[in-house]
Amino acid sequence: MSETTSRPTPGESQPSTTGKTLQGRTGAGAPPETRGRTTIADSVVEKIAGMATREVPGIHSLGAGMARTFGAVRDRVPGGHPSVTRGVKVEVGERQTAVDLDVVVEYGVSIVDVAGDVRTNVITAVERMTGLEVVEVNITVDDVHLPIEEDEREETEGRVQ
Repeated sequence: MSETTSRPTPGESQPSTTGKTLQGRTGAGAPPETRGRTTIADSVVEKIAGMATREVPGIHSLGAGMARTFGAVRDRVPGGHPSVTRGVKVEVGERQTAVDLDVVVEYGVSIVDVAGDVRTNVITAVERMTGLEVVEVNITVDDVHLPIEEDEREETEGRVQ
């Protein structure tokens, strides 16, 4: 979870906070948007980062090794759906967050360019939606997806479903 406190105006003291929540000021003189607390769960930041990563051209999938394998099996089971947070880990502090991503890129793309685009997209989305400062986005490229792998998988699947 995360904790952020509104900034005091000059001459105003900062209230102490102990929970991992977004803490606002209270009282009739405080603006409505700062009255009360907003709590953001770690899983929310993971979902935002996962969706932002998948939006980048050149990303084939997320997840490392076994997680990707189990995820692929789970996705094919009737009623199963892809996990948005597969391959995403976050560490959320009071005002900042760090994101770790495990990705598979498409063959032929510049990994450096794709990684830069992912960082930009993730930082923009997380900071805009949560107000947390993203201090780092660490990316591990676990695999390169080859076009021939799709052809092989299609051949092994039955003709009738």
